[in-house]
Amino acid sequence: MTTTPIDQLTELSADEVVTHSYVKHVGLPSGGTLALVTLDNGKDYKRPSTLGPRSMRELSDVLDTLRAEAAAGSIQAVAITGKEYCFAAGADLSQAAALPSREVAHELGVLGHATLRKLSDLGVPSFAFVNGIALGGGLEIALHCTYRVFSSAAQGIGLPEVFLGIIPGWGGATLLPRLIGPEKALRVIVENPLKNNRLMDGKAAVELGIGDALIPSVTFLPSAVAWADGVVAGRTKVLRKNEPGMLEKAAWGTVVKVARQQVASKIGTVPKSPFRALDLVAAAKSGSLDERFAGEDDALADLLAGDQFAASMYAFDLVQKRAKKPVGAPEGVEARKITKVGVLGAGLMASQFALLFARRLGVPVVITDVDQARVDAGVARIAGEVEKLREKGRLSPDDANRITALVSGSVSYDAFADADWVIEAVFEEMSVKQDVLRKIEQVIAPDAILATNTSSLSVTEMGSVLSDPSRLVGFHFFNPVAVMPLLEVVRTEQTSDETVATALAVAKTLKKTAIVTADQPGFVVNRVLARVLGEAMRGVEQGTSFETVAEGAAPLGLPMSPFELLELVGLPVGAHVLDSHHAAWPERFYPGDGLKRLAEHGKILTRDKKGNATGYDPAAVKLVAPSKKDAAPVDAATMQQRFEDALADEVHRMLEDRVVEHVEEIDLGLILGAGYPFQAGGISPYLDRSGASERVFGRTFHEPRIVGPASR
Repeated sequence: MTTTPIDQLTELSADEVVTHSYVKHVGLPSGGTLALVTLDNGKDYKRPSTLGPRSMRELSDVLDTLRAEAAAGSIQAVAITGKEYCFAAGADLSQAAALPSREVAHELGVLGHATLRKLSDLGVPSFAFVNGIALGGGLEIALHCTYRVFSSAAQGIGLPEVFLGIIPGWGGATLLPRLIGPEKALRVIVENPLKNNRLMDGKAAVELGIGDALIPSVTFLPSAVAWADGVVAGRTKVLRKNEPGMLEKAAWGTVVKVARQQVASKIGTVPKSPFRALDLVAAAKSGSLDERFAGEDDALADLLAGDQFAASMYAFDLVQKRAKKPVGAPEGVEARKITKVGVLGAGLMASQFALLFARRLGVPVVITDVDQARVDAGVARIAGEVEKLREKGRLSPDDANRITALVSGSVSYDAFADADWVIEAVFEEMSVKQDVLRKIEQVIAPDAILATNTSSLSVTEMGSVLSDPSRLVGFHFFNPVAVMPLLEVVRTEQTSDETVATALAVAKTLKKTAIVTADQPGFVVNRVLARVLGEAMRGVEQGTSFETVAEGAAPLGLPMSPFELLELVGLPVGAHVLDSHHAAWPERFYPGDGLKRLAEHGKILTRDKKGNATGYDPAAVKLVAPSKKDAAPVDAATMQQRFEDALADEVHRMLEDRVVEHVEEIDLGLILGAGYPFQAGGISPYLDRSGASERVFGRTFHEPRIVGPASR
């Protein structure tokens, strides 16, 4: 018996955690009755209410009943709210990730539209009482209502779909721009998701024009009912100053065109969801809701059935689950309590460390350097950064004063005597690091932990000069320290379980995601990137143009070209990374000779006055170009396959070498440490989709369902 897409959707929802729609009739102060619908999945606040097919069908039936009550005159308004701290957290992504075909995915979009449209067709005004989290489909519920009010305590409001490789497909891509105009809508639909899924609070939602009023959280529900009563009775007039007027409608196409150019310049054109969202916002200017919602259904179906959504869900799962409990964490081992931190160095990187430790751990932090002027400059720099955070409202005056008071400086290592944790941030040279670690060990307590922020040097070799190398651990931050969420915790064969457990506990307190890696050159992220950068330099030094090499690298999904990345990390640093990897594995990693010439020149790219890259510097091109007789240029497709095969080879070797236990740690590292987009899901799903895994080592990193269909 052949099952229809609707039947398949129903079968998939058999184990859905249903969010029920409970109705309570509430008397309005001015007379009449408001039907209050509460969305509640019966779980506590740790399991927000989500919307799968069964939840939507129950809501649909409830709204049909309320429409009949409205027609009979027994209710004068309908409001919808959520359980404590949560309005609704959007579609049930576990259900969406299991959709077997585009046809079934299309039915999910149709079901969402058919259900939520009933909120605007009840025959009486509908109100959204947004009391907490309102994500994706949750916010779209509110958008379908006639009026919206937000609690002053509401957090986690937004349309994050583009972040996950899809689009707001239950009305959001159409209704939001019609409510607040295309420019503001694109901030919510595209810009915020691409900024690591930035969300709003209730106040911001009202200021943007999404909400009609901000209600104090202490008396939210009765005050929201009173506000709705004022609207129904005609006492309260709702003015929407952000609704698009004639001028904004006239500029609609231009706004979307500029946004499209900005998105392409920042992330390239490989991610599909931002551009489908832009198409939908462009179309939202005109046409009936039937037409526009049909467009949302098609876009949602295409993206849900595509490889980028499957990859996004894989990445989402990594960040949500694996990041919370690092693989390789010692079992049953207690971390040491940290009561004071020492930071060796007072430069820019060391100052970032000190500020982060003082702010997150809330313990005294002392920095040291070779002379008092450098120490004073470091302390002043930290105080300046604290003041900036206070001015931006990210720190209260009391917190700013407290953090500033926790930081001190000294020119003597004796200041580390009572520190439980000391991290070095000196010049990236083995002899320098060994020298300072040897000296520090003579001062600190026997059970104090030593950490190194090295990005590529051997932690084992570093610890060979210590009398107790078991307390040395690699603790590799990514720059900028305050922003990048990844930490590589590098364990040598000598590092003790207590040291690793403490490092992971410190990372968690710092609000960083840690991956535990073995002590091999480059660890995880830099080893992968070194292979990419090496292949890029090999290409240009063999005569392929910079433009063609960048074109070949673009499908990998990295947030910038290899040459932009080299300028970002610094050309001398890039040359050092290539050389250190070439020294370890000369047969695979390209040396940094050409990059050293570029470092002496100072740049690869030409830039405009705003700092935007405009092309490749002709002098830089000449510095690495081979002679005509030695040139062996290739096309972009060949470069793409070189990148893919090199990465498949290196990732496979990293697993064979047990740098980490699973490929998921490599993907998590690239997502959080190198800005690899969720739509790509990490490098390994891409390598499987492209066929590189099969070409290089005869199998894939993942089962087919995780990989998704081919997309080359």
